[in-house]
Amino acid sequence: MFGRRGIGPEPPAGAATRPPPKLTVVCSEPAAPALAPDAPPPTPVPVDDKVQEAARAVQPLVLQRIDSEAASRLERPELGRELSGVVAELAAELKLQLNQREQGQLVDLLLNDMLGLGPLEPLLADEAVTDIMVNGPRQIYVERKGKLTLTGARFRDNAHVMAVAGRIVSQVGRRVDESSPLVDARLADGSRVNIIIPPLAIDGPSISIRKFSKRRIDLDLMARQGNLSPEMATVLKIASRSRLNILISGGTGSGKTTLLNALSQMIAADERVVTIEDAAELQLQQPHVVRLETRPANLEGRGEITMRELVKNALRMRPDRIILGEIRGGEALDMLQAMNTGHDGSLGTIHANRPREALTRLENMVGMSGVALPAQAVRTQIAAAVHLIVQISRMRDGVRRVTSITEVVGMEGEVITTQELFAYRFEGEGADGMLKGRFESAGLRPHFASRAEYFGLDRLLLEAVG
Repeated sequence: MFGRRGIGPEPPAGAATRPPPKLTVVCSEPAAPALAPDAPPPTPVPVDDKVQEAARAVQPLVLQRIDSEAASRLERPELGRELSGVVAELAAELKLQLNQREQGQLVDLLLNDMLGLGPLEPLLADEAVTDIMVNGPRQIYVERKGKLTLTGARFRDNAHVMAVAGRIVSQVGRRVDESSPLVDARLADGSRVNIIIPPLAIDGPSISIRKFSKRRIDLDLMARQGNLSPEMATVLKIASRSRLNILISGGTGSGKTTLLNALSQMIAADERVVTIEDAAELQLQQPHVVRLETRPANLEGRGEITMRELVKNALRMRPDRIILGEIRGGEALDMLQAMNTGHDGSLGTIHANRPREALTRLENMVGMSGVALPAQAVRTQIAAAVHLIVQISRMRDGVRRVTSITEVVGMEGEVITTQELFAYRFEGEGADGMLKGRFESAGLRPHFASRAEYFGLDRLLLEAVG
């Protein structure tokens, strides 16, 4: 695989030359992981400027010496061993003063660039990281436990960031360039990616990655973590099993999609579920799931498939439930009509700070559909379609908490009436900076108790609400 296209003097005639490293593809069982499944991965060691500069000098020479086709067939450990020898040779020829640890870091940088997403790879492997934010080549922030911190990881330059961005979007059949400077995409594991580049991003390309936990998160785990109370988890389980239409409301990064995934685990295995998203990120565990994804317009401005068109098409696919990753436009009208015409148990998320605001935003988005409907008719349809609104917030201690479970009861005149079943009451702050509070039940009989009775869950429901 490695030829010796020298950058130093040729050896004298007749002198013994070291043959290039021999490549062999070893077919063996993968090595056992060094860490136990529940152990956290090691914190990535920041790469200093010296190694970054060495990578800048060595990388083009490495690419000249390798057979790219043969390299693409090797697993990462095997390719790493082969690159180690080449890097050692190049370091000697270029007179780079690198110790063994720095050479190892240099090989890791080269492997990440060749096989992955460059300096983002260690951050993607870190289970403690939930968000990665690239602000140009020299600034990469991450979120750990709800708090933002600046990392030591960096790209070489803007071209390096653009190369990684192009690699991400090409995997989902999209592009990012001056004619299409912003794009939504996803990684192979389903993590959501947003990319925006110059001239819209003034300080260089920006990449935002919302990672998904590899752990399966359900309502019981959320209750143990303090995201909601066990009684609230029970009510949400009953609501999902009773096929209520549920709207999850919250701000950006508040955990709406995580809660939606947790709720979806109560869907029976024999139901046909159709999910509709801008970038597919839901992780449903049911066997009968059809995932749909919107498509942006091509270079000629044609071929765009919107969320609204997918909702209309989903109605012809005989779904038992429809799940919208996020309701943000005219598709709200079609979703409400689906909920009112036999597709009970549908779920969706919406950006809003309070349950009442969620209803107002939903009404406004129906107006974005271009269909002129009287305000009272829209509110009547909302009151009939939406049964429950779950409000989730990321609080200043970094913890996501379900702050309200509100039931839509009906209409009084022109006003949609609601009743709050549960709420989070803030009580202060501890010495460790964590907020103190309690999840409190209103003690009201849920309006959907008769529906829960139909599914044989009314007794559990009344016990949960107290």
